Amino acid sequence: MGKIILEFDSLEESEDARVALDGYKWKLAMWDLDQKLRSTAKHGYRFYENTEATGEERDLCDKLRQEIRNILEQYNLNIES
Repeated sequence: MGKIILEFDSLEESEDARVALDGYKWKLAMWDLDQKLRSTAKHGYRFYENTEATGEERDLCDKLRQEIRNILEQYNLNIES
């Protein structure tokens, strides 16, 4: 198994270190958002109220999911794996 070492030499680089270390948290947050949008698009329930979503809301959730995936793809990122 390989080893990756990240070195940050100054206080100014501390934010860069935090960003590097929090990458997995960002992925999990995007996954959670994607799943909430998927649930509304597929099952028709608003994730924020647990009431029935309109057709327009379902369509919007589906479009937002696709746009998120398009943006991630532009950065060569994938939340599925």
